Amino acid sequence: MARILITGGAGFIGSNFVRYWRKAHPRDSVTVLDLLTYAGSRKAAEDLRGPNVRFIRGDVADPRAVATAMRGCRTVFHFAAETHVDRSIHDSGRFVRTNVLGTQRLLESARLSGIERFVMISTDEVYGSVAKGSAGEDARLAPNSPYAASKAAADLLCRSYVRTHGTPVVITRCCNNYGPRQFPEKVIPLFITNLLQGLPVPVYGDGRNVREWIHVDDHARAVDLASRKGRPGEIYNIGTGRRLSNLELAGMLLKAAGAGRESLRFVKDRPGHDLRYALDSSKIRGLGWRPRIGLREGLMETVAWYGKNRAWWRGIKSGPKYRSYVARQYR
Repeated sequence: MARILITGGAGFIGSNFVRYWRKAHPRDSVTVLDLLTYAGSRKAAEDLRGPNVRFIRGDVADPRAVATAMRGCRTVFHFAAETHVDRSIHDSGRFVRTNVLGTQRLLESARLSGIERFVMISTDEVYGSVAKGSAGEDARLAPNSPYAASKAAADLLCRSYVRTHGTPVVITRCCNNYGPRQFPEKVIPLFITNLLQGLPVPVYGDGRNVREWIHVDDHARAVDLASRKGRPGEIYNIGTGRRLSNLELAGMLLKAAGAGRESLRFVKDRPGHDLRYALDSSKIRGLGWRPRIGLREGLMETVAWYGKNRAWWRGIKSGPKYRSYVARQYR
């Protein structure tokens, strides 16, 4: 039996990872550290409680909360982050605090605690827009949004702790995730819930921006594998090769929801919008990982989940802060 710490465990990817870990490693003891900000669900935190799960509400930028959560743990999975690009454009300070300072606090505590493995959950966005081919782990960092820049800075902090202190850090950089329980400001749940409400779906610019998509459960398996078989100091891209333009993605969701193209609404493009993301994931595949969930299958299941759990997202979308944010962002 091992004791692990999962930061951001009440968020979308983090909460799904906690669920995955409890099934894959039922004997392990899990500590979840989450501040429960707007994207951290109290309901998710309640669902995660159990005999082998301890939940601590705390800030990754608070050294006392971090030290308390890390006490007795052997492995750290660092999911906690501010992640939404649009929000980073309007308020980058929160992203620097959580993503950069928070990562430094965790690394320092891990160094002092003698953590055996520290898994940093990063993003393909640190590579910036990839005009041709795909980005390998040795590609230069060229972030184009405050969010991506904050994650790149956190990755470089991880590298420095490996080189300077020998902290056993493994970095994973994943493509866009989708699946159940994703906060409905992200493109897929926003489109799905809008369609279920009979509302138009907002497409930035001309819709030609290309993203690579992975089901959150496939991401969880890859992170688990990297934690066990990955080498400290190494970076592992996690991608599927399933790349779609936003317009193609919208078309698939329209079909899954039984809506027509009249539901599309093209809106002003966001500043610095990267045109194309693409990952070379041969390194993680060399460890034995492969995606299991097909994109069409995964999207259909995701649409069905939001259809069956309307109360979960209606409460979020009916709030005044959410409504004012969306009205400002997709004007």
